[in-house]
Amino acid sequence: MNDSKKGKCPVMHGGNTTTEKSVMDWWPNALNLDILHQHDTKTNPLGKGFDYREELKKLDVEALKKDLHNLMTDSQDWWPADWGHYGGLMIRMAWHAAGSYRISDGRGGGGTGNQRFAPLNSWPDNVSLDKARRLLWPIKKKYGNKVSWADLIILAGTIAYESMGLKTYGFAFGREDIWGPEKDTYWGAEKEWLAPSDERYENVDNPESMENPLAAVQMGLIYVNPEGVNGKPDPLKTGAQVRETFKRMAMNDEETVALTAGGHTVGKTHGNGDASILGPAPESAPVEEQGLGWVNPTRTGKGRDTVTSGLEGAWTTHPTKWDNGFFKMLFNHEWELRKSPAGAWQWEPVNIKEEDRPVDVEDMTTRHNPMMTDADMAMKVDPIYKEISLKFMNDFDAFSEAFARAWFKLTHRDMGPKERYFGPDAPKDNLIWQDPVPTGRKDYDIEAVKAKITNSGLSISEMVSTAWDSARTFRGSDFRGGANGARIRLAPQKDWEGNEPKRLSKVLSILEPIATKFGISVADTIVLAGNIGVEQAAKNAGFDITVPFAPGRGDATHEMTDAESFEPLEPLADGYRNWQKKDYVVSSEELMLDRTQLMGLTAPEMTVLVGGMRMMDTNYGGTKHGVFTENRGALTNDFFVNLTDMNYKWKPTGNGLYEICNRKTGEVKWTATRIDLVFGSNSILRAYAEVYAQDDSKEKFVNDFVNAWVKVMNSDRYDLA
Repeated sequence: MNDSKKGKCPVMHGGNTTTEKSVMDWWPNALNLDILHQHDTKTNPLGKGFDYREELKKLDVEALKKDLHNLMTDSQDWWPADWGHYGGLMIRMAWHAAGSYRISDGRGGGGTGNQRFAPLNSWPDNVSLDKARRLLWPIKKKYGNKVSWADLIILAGTIAYESMGLKTYGFAFGREDIWGPEKDTYWGAEKEWLAPSDERYENVDNPESMENPLAAVQMGLIYVNPEGVNGKPDPLKTGAQVRETFKRMAMNDEETVALTAGGHTVGKTHGNGDASILGPAPESAPVEEQGLGWVNPTRTGKGRDTVTSGLEGAWTTHPTKWDNGFFKMLFNHEWELRKSPAGAWQWEPVNIKEEDRPVDVEDMTTRHNPMMTDADMAMKVDPIYKEISLKFMNDFDAFSEAFARAWFKLTHRDMGPKERYFGPDAPKDNLIWQDPVPTGRKDYDIEAVKAKITNSGLSISEMVSTAWDSARTFRGSDFRGGANGARIRLAPQKDWEGNEPKRLSKVLSILEPIATKFGISVADTIVLAGNIGVEQAAKNAGFDITVPFAPGRGDATHEMTDAESFEPLEPLADGYRNWQKKDYVVSSEELMLDRTQLMGLTAPEMTVLVGGMRMMDTNYGGTKHGVFTENRGALTNDFFVNLTDMNYKWKPTGNGLYEICNRKTGEVKWTATRIDLVFGSNSILRAYAEVYAQDDSKEKFVNDFVNAWVKVMNSDRYDLA
């Protein structure tokens, strides 16, 4: 062999060995279905039979909590804690896991352990949290699969508060881990970390103009820039950003003040050095670092040499103690702008007694100035925040209770209703942000109810559309929405444009008396009516089937419903019913993928549902786009048969609409939208469509549709798990 070939690489470069280039990069505008396949079961090392709730039953909760309490002041060797207590670090880890949640689409949050993966594990705002997770590893190793990383990360922050004196509100287990990055979660369009805020606002002076679904003000931050808007200190202006950002994370003003003050009652910021010399983040660090990042090449990077945010100092006199020190420090001193050793803007007191200054993290005989961020100063400058802050300063018990409740909400907001909670410390209270729903009856004559609905005069389209609209609000991102509770009959859902209020009102006026007559929930009645519609459509196609039905849904009331927090659940487009509220920057098919992923559906399930919904004539407003059949109201595979029929050709007519014409005569046979035609144009979706268009797939189509339909109707039935 020729030695000159010695260094030649034996494998292909690109999509199959690195993330540098994908084979699909040649076609950047191709519809990317990856969002529907992330967290595929093949990535899960625990196997299909693994049941986390069963494993939790084996967990010794008290032993785990004791180990976490011990951890707070143990293991000081390779990454020593500030003041010998890991509380501040563990709280920041849990906070930044939970704090990525946003109410607009329910994504983010601490419910999946996603902080272990990119991009979150390498966000600039998460510097040093890799060390916190590694400090937890011995405990995770000990308890194994009986506790998930997601639960452990949040519990560690909660125990940290307890160890420093806070009486917490409770803790619930039940978060299941994912096993890879959430590549398709949209964190912003910026191409660099900490790009100016202007890039995600129409007008940076108007916080409400921030691009949806985003909540944080800059790429790589959890909340707001601690130095001020775009790094320019102005507490009043920063306060406005704080208010909008926390609102988008489901917090009101009192909760915002409690969380800001409570988070900064303990621990410190780190900026005693040059941040520019730090090594790469964990995701790009060399292999010898073993997943750790931000190595300081010239100093220890620990203790007083730590650099994370760039700001430097503690907020309170006693940073390892739960007390009222934040408010007293804030209001009992005048503050002026100074630069940290790392060059970051921060506020420091003009005059302060020596005994009020916090001690050094390593040398208890040395004291340093405390500091405040621009967001902290907003608690004193913003008139609404100031009033709440003064109330808390003068009533420590009220502050402690408000924070404990807000911390619980922060760390459990994305877990959904309390039926998903597990463990001895899970609170029994019904909290409005949990979207409580009473348990419904199960012991009733289902066939008698079905007979009454069948004879009600409602059409297949009316029954199926109403059930679909009720269930489609479900979001697997934070387990909100769904048919249970029948909130479609309450504000704000009853008035949503996508729910066709006039048609909805008519259907409810017929179904509600039936529910009353049989003493059952409207929620069950709506779903049962939808099932009847599917059964009738299948019968019209020649198949005698029974759609599985699980009774037991309850009806929520106005008092159980936080109407404002339900506004973000409003669908702005629904490809399944061929509707879009208005034109958006993204295509209609991309909007459908986003809705599909939130509902927890796969690409094949999406395909069969769209085809079936078209055949049952469920389009918004009764339009005929995509209704490729002469036999409307029959659950046939005609959508796919005619979509793939080469006797037709397709031509655009403008405004995202198309005509399907006979190739020979030019006669217009049908009309369609982009949503309809994507199932023939996209190579992957066409492969699915061809399966259902086959002559031997008529029964398979009906069966697959029913299975996908039942999945949607039961998506929020945690009592069936």
